[in-house]
Amino acid sequence: MTGTVQSGGGRHGSPWRIAVWGVAALVLLLPLIAMQFTEEVAWDLADFAIFGAMLVGACGTYELAARVTGNKAYRAAVAVALAAAFILVWMNLAVGILGNEENPANLMYGGVLAVGILGALVARFQPHGMDRAMIATAIAQALVAVIALIAGWGYTLILTGFFVALWLTSARLFRKAALEQAPEGAAP
Repeated sequence: MTGTVQSGGGRHGSPWRIAVWGVAALVLLLPLIAMQFTEEVAWDLADFAIFGAMLVGACGTYELAARVTGNKAYRAAVAVALAAAFILVWMNLAVGILGNEENPANLMYGGVLAVGILGALVARFQPHGMDRAMIATAIAQALVAVIALIAGWGYTLILTGFFVALWLTSARLFRKAALEQAPEGAAP
């Protein structure tokens, strides 16, 4: 087709696509395997369904981003942001970050994700705006830690730093994608 650029992002059977879905399937099997060796892991059907739905959502979102753009920095930024969101939700559902999983203070992490999602929508998923959305998400993540500290709910500096680093890494990769997308000599 004339005027159409095929980035290869939509190819069926791409090694990266196979790897993403293969790793997701393996991660879903890990609790099942662990249940054979220890009683510490005791998942029921609902646990597997929720975890599977989370994996399908994350992998499907990555797949969509990979099909839309051939920009490797953008794809990597999406992957890092999805990994951060996935781990944040998984940890909150499994054991909770502030106290245990039943502590309502953990709902603040939903606000962190809301900042990222709303920022992405406002940015229309364009790399320069996504850069700003991920920075705002990192700030929201840090604010949750500050609120938890002030309220005496306990928090972990290392865990907060881990998530802030992931959000900022995603922001940096989106910034790189914006610079690669911008015409030469133009500021993004």
